[in-house]
Amino acid sequence: MISRNLIVGAVAIAGASASAFAGGVVPPQPKAGLPLPDLSTAQLALFETGKNLFQHPLEVGEGLGPIFNKAGCMSCHANPLGGWGTITVSHFGMDKEGEFILYPGEVQSLAQAFANSEGCKEIIPTDATVNAIRVTNSSLAFGMIEAIPDADISANADDLDANGDGISGRVHWVEALEAPGVTRAGRFGWKAQVATTLTFTGDASRNEMGLTNRLVPSENPPNGNYALLAQCDTVSDPEDVPDAEGLAFIDRVTAFQRYLGVPPQTPRSGMNGETLFNSIGCGACHVAEWTTGNDASLESALRGKVIRPYSDFLLHDMGLLADGIQQGDANESEFRTPVLWNLRTRDPMLHNGSASGSDFNIRIRAAITAHGPFGEGAGSAAAFASLTSQQQQQVVNFLDSLGRLDFDADGDGHVDMNDLPGLRSCYTQQTTNPDDACAVADVDQDGDVDPADLQSFLMAYEGEAGDCNTNGVEDAIDIITSASTDADYDGVPDECGSCTGDIDGDGAVGGLDLALLLAAWGSADPAADLDDSGDVGGKDLALIMAAWGDCP
Repeated sequence: MISRNLIVGAVAIAGASASAFAGGVVPPQPKAGLPLPDLSTAQLALFETGKNLFQHPLEVGEGLGPIFNKAGCMSCHANPLGGWGTITVSHFGMDKEGEFILYPGEVQSLAQAFANSEGCKEIIPTDATVNAIRVTNSSLAFGMIEAIPDADISANADDLDANGDGISGRVHWVEALEAPGVTRAGRFGWKAQVATTLTFTGDASRNEMGLTNRLVPSENPPNGNYALLAQCDTVSDPEDVPDAEGLAFIDRVTAFQRYLGVPPQTPRSGMNGETLFNSIGCGACHVAEWTTGNDASLESALRGKVIRPYSDFLLHDMGLLADGIQQGDANESEFRTPVLWNLRTRDPMLHNGSASGSDFNIRIRAAITAHGPFGEGAGSAAAFASLTSQQQQQVVNFLDSLGRLDFDADGDGHVDMNDLPGLRSCYTQQTTNPDDACAVADVDQDGDVDPADLQSFLMAYEGEAGDCNTNGVEDAIDIITSASTDADYDGVPDECGSCTGDIDGDGAVGGLDLALLLAAWGSADPAADLDDSGDVGGKDLALIMAAWGDCP
């Protein structure tokens, strides 16, 4: 399928000229995993280079190991790239009279599951009395989160629950590895044990991949055994060295994570379920909105931006969700409030992955229930349980909007021809109720789905571009506005008929179609695989030659 990002300023839609929208088209929200808008050319280049390294699996000669959990960042942060993961890691230690201590001889609680050689492999001692599982967090829009001023995070803290609402979040003050001696409000990691993206990257590079770097220059000894480490470590430390431009792996990957964009929320104005979400106390911890700092040292793409991560970044006592692990000043039962943006794609949920399954409705309800019956989330869990079934579903629907794309009528994470029937039923419909299904297409939030919204739709559409009836309007828009029918739901107006070999959709089979077929030769490109064999080859070429000329 041929996708594109059209410039739509000169496109006429449903008889209305582009000049009618001189006030500007509201652009659709970008997909999660794309870069921030307004990055400079140099910053975009840093993002792309970092993205490539984020996907690169390290080899032993590059510094992998000698003990590690995964060979590359993408293994853990994959949904989308830089986002949630399904990979789990283990933390272990001992419970000494209700307090966590490291297992004797160990230097950290994190277990590394793999090693460069069998003799170097770590084991979790059978007599360890604490063994906890952690699921990978997302690193989307880390730059935006890092740019929230410490004072703003601290302003929400209520260490002693002075207001008596049962919520007593507190800041986890930590030092950044790149700035020892300077404390900042922690905001990353399950225990808010990390304050900056660079610290996160340096720490994870060494602890998860075994890549020593300028921030963490020494290896983890297998089960604390330094003698064994000396035998197993074959690459001199630190292994991460600057490239020709003076930037190390951790700098490159940090840039990628800092410049990852904010995930979408559709409808972007919120839903009635959000009001209920706040009324039952969820918003006390899952604080919706923040404004990044105006510090002149921040990149302009990060400075003074309003974001909606739905977290207070504070530590809270989570009762039965406790994992028994202490990290820094965060105790055994405390967790940082996780962000909720892009929540609809998160599977599994919770720190231990206990809320899982392909049905969002099931796993989000399991996650909410797990906040009780003890701890700071217990009141909200009980209040959710007391809502009517309709109200509960409104809350679930709101949470399902976190990560949904504009115009994604069928909710599959793509804006394509499968969304055209739903959008057709929404065209000219009122959307004053944000819970209405058609609100996903009211991008300018003016209360209806109108031609201005369709200009925005063209920017998001992943389907095939075409104007088969040569009326000056894209086929998708003809279908949405009912100017054309599409009874077979193939994204092509029915009056154009079916034309095998017309890959570019111009109503004829000719040289460009042949060029597109040859460019896809040997692939499974569905646009060029005319015989639906799963492979573009000789039979497809024969079909093009037989159909050469204008389509009937």
